Amino acid sequence: MKLQEYQAKQVLRDMGIPVPNGEVTGTPHGARAIAERLSKPVVVVKAQVQMGGRGKAGGIKLAKSPEEAETVAGEILGKRLISPQNPDGMVADKVLVEEGISIDQEYYLGITVDRDTQRNVLMISRQGGMDIEEVAAKDPDAIATLPVDPLLGLTDYKARETLYDAGFDHALTNKLVPFVKGLYRAYLTVDANLAEINPCVLTAEGGIIAADAKINIDDNALYRQKRLASMQEENAEDPIEAEAMKRGIAYVRLGGNVGILGNGAGLVMCTVDEVARAGGKPANFLDVGGGAKADQVRNAVEIVMMDPNVKGLLFNIFGGITRGDEVAKGILEALQSMNIQVPIVVRLAGTRSEEGLKLLEGTPLIPVGSMQEAARKIVELCA
Repeated sequence: MKLQEYQAKQVLRDMGIPVPNGEVTGTPHGARAIAERLSKPVVVVKAQVQMGGRGKAGGIKLAKSPEEAETVAGEILGKRLISPQNPDGMVADKVLVEEGISIDQEYYLGITVDRDTQRNVLMISRQGGMDIEEVAAKDPDAIATLPVDPLLGLTDYKARETLYDAGFDHALTNKLVPFVKGLYRAYLTVDANLAEINPCVLTAEGGIIAADAKINIDDNALYRQKRLASMQEENAEDPIEAEAMKRGIAYVRLGGNVGILGNGAGLVMCTVDEVARAGGKPANFLDVGGGAKADQVRNAVEIVMMDPNVKGLLFNIFGGITRGDEVAKGILEALQSMNIQVPIVVRLAGTRSEEGLKLLEGTPLIPVGSMQEAARKIVELCA
């Protein structure tokens, strides 16, 4: 689960990390009112969308008066912001209006999971304000890293050592150690798998402030992050994913035209790979789960068909605790209640698969014997 910028900044604020004063609104008039309350010479109006390159897409604008804040908020809200990182774009329905800060230097501070060392890893760079992947590609030596000892945690001396490795002098290191320690506390407190301050700004007045923040929460820990979990639907990047989340369906939109439904994450991922190998473009990942009943299958079909790009459906079901006849009933219910005009290829195997295939006889559905055959067939039909 990805937090919006203003939510991530609130997490940092709770840890004692300075962030710019600001508020969120969904209207231009609200932006004007916030700017008036801030009473600063310059405010920044920032689209609350989870996409890279939002500044270049017109999602971040300066305003030198409350009237101008209202104007630029109107230019951002409701508009689709498109960037090279997000060619499909995203529509901003909220903006963060916050005080402008005078920037002298920009730095990067981040913590994420390192699968190789099986530890949380601290990353620090003097090259802030850009994607860390870009920094790593152009100048990998510009990033200092520290695999954090899971027993000792992030100690002061290790934080200092990493800052020195990144090229910070003694004075800046003293200022940044509390930021690094606060970021690490936030990371652990909210069960994050990514926490970034980028840029971490040295102001013209010599202060340090988190000008932007990004925090991703481990979905498996949301049961104990009640406050953050309540924001999950609000933070969904895609409206179909938001609806799937509401219905308790594991769905990820992939942007292609072949709708994919299966039971079990491994089987669905394998099906996605097979469709791609056959020359097709998967539209989604959808796991109906083990033991799926007819109504769950119908719900899943509805979710997939919300994507207007879908030109065909592929069911790949291997029955263990999932019964093939229940899946077949769900597909038939979807056909009867929805106006589905795309081809549907079905591969049923395992528990009660023969009964399921029997139910599908005489319907427009196309049964196949293997996953590979199913992938080839649906790609051919969607061409």
